[in-house]
Amino acid sequence: MADIDKWDVEDAGFWEKEGKAIANRNLWISIPSLLCGFAVWLYWGIITVQMLNIGFAFEKSELFTLMAIAGLTGATLRIPSSFFIRICGGRNTIVFTTALLMLPAVGTGLALSDPTTPLWTFQILALLSGFGGGNFASSMSNISFFFPKKQQGLALGLNAGLGNFGVTTMQILVPLAMTFSLFGTLGGDSMVLQSSSGTLIGKIPAGTETWIQNAGFVWLLFLIPLAAIGWFGMNNIRDEHVSPGIPGPIASISKIVMMLSIALGVAIFGLWLMLPEGANGSGWGVPKEIVLVIVINLTVFLLKLIPGEIGTSLKRQYKIFGNVHTWIMSIIYTMTFGSFIGFSAAFALSIKVIFGYQHVMVDGVMNHDLVNANGPSALMYAWMGPFIGALIRPVGGWIADKMGGAKVTQICAVLMIASALGVAYYMKAAYNSAAPEEFFVPFLVLFLILFAATGVGNGSTFRTIAMVFNKEQAGPVLGWTSAVAAYGAFYIPQVLGEQIKLTTPENALYGFAIFYAVCLVLNWWFYLRKGAEFHNP
Repeated sequence: MADIDKWDVEDAGFWEKEGKAIANRNLWISIPSLLCGFAVWLYWGIITVQMLNIGFAFEKSELFTLMAIAGLTGATLRIPSSFFIRICGGRNTIVFTTALLMLPAVGTGLALSDPTTPLWTFQILALLSGFGGGNFASSMSNISFFFPKKQQGLALGLNAGLGNFGVTTMQILVPLAMTFSLFGTLGGDSMVLQSSSGTLIGKIPAGTETWIQNAGFVWLLFLIPLAAIGWFGMNNIRDEHVSPGIPGPIASISKIVMMLSIALGVAIFGLWLMLPEGANGSGWGVPKEIVLVIVINLTVFLLKLIPGEIGTSLKRQYKIFGNVHTWIMSIIYTMTFGSFIGFSAAFALSIKVIFGYQHVMVDGVMNHDLVNANGPSALMYAWMGPFIGALIRPVGGWIADKMGGAKVTQICAVLMIASALGVAYYMKAAYNSAAPEEFFVPFLVLFLILFAATGVGNGSTFRTIAMVFNKEQAGPVLGWTSAVAAYGAFYIPQVLGEQIKLTTPENALYGFAIFYAVCLVLNWWFYLRKGAEFHNP
């Protein structure tokens, strides 16, 4: 598709005559590309469960680190991705970053084909799967430029919400793909389940053959055609407020590679500081909160040092950091999207660890390693939360267009506080019971309510951003807030893994509820109270 030189969607005549058709075409190519990004980024939540079922020789805590590695990397890569559109153009960015997902997909398939593959190999692949997490920032920034403000709530909700279906699609497709030889002899040999597994339609007994490597290979069936469709169907907008003076595709891709490499290097440094020696880290045990501060600030600083037009463009876009609302919206969006993506990453393994084992006293010590034959299959239920959160996200954007973004966000915050406290109660009860399955239904229902609230809140916060910021800053702010919030995919699995190891998983949810209460106050003060600069936008 040809590049577009003039783009003014706030002009009703231009929008109806030219803009709407172009915008919708780019949106409907962007959605499946983003869907695959989410799938590749978060498939470790399902893969690690099946690795336990097959008997890969890793500790549960080591498997939680794979999700945390992918989470930290994906979130960090969103920082440079927030600024790709202005520097490199929408089509150039989306096509290349979609094609980049083939690297972790192929690598994961090959690594899973051999149960003796060492932990460090999986850690590298988890690192590379973070490319999928980074894609969200550039995708949302790109789509924000295609639609007028009055329609951005729905458009961004569709892109993000249906893109988020990558989590659900992955959680349904991966277990099914592992049940048969999808690629014949090219896909490698099968393995045998040592403990029961499951799919959307039911449990799979121990002793059954499984092709776990298909969890990676299956995404090539989508990524290859999507890269081609994006190249021929998407547009670069060269207007002054979007991507003025961008170079050709090869030069644009070179800039993307440079910026991604900087963020990837910082993410590796942060992980090394935090991880124990046994998990290929420094062993220094630097707290994850300090690691987050170091990684975010170092990435922003190093990107700014790039000489030439990239540094100049970034300095212009970095003006968003002087606006207090950039930081407030980053915190509030972390409440919604950060919770959605973090719980999506950790939900399946949490179900497996809490309800898949009996918790009984053995010689005066609480034991959590006895398999619970009556436990629910994590792979049967894990898809439900992300499915509801993603499905309802466009609805949240539509409701926010009608009611006001801040008002809808406030209601969501109240629901999230209540449901998080309820989940904590049933987590505690289950993790101290020889029959934890008795508490699974209320746990699941409350978690689904929590997911639904995050989904509606995802749409409503984007509506607020569209109203608070001007058209040049809105795109980078959308990307930046999504980058900060995406650290939920790192932080939540880490916290849950740590608290499960301490036998107090409920404490993680208590902490999240306190954070939601802080966000409720911030949202009211800055956007709902009378006299606020942007009262109920």
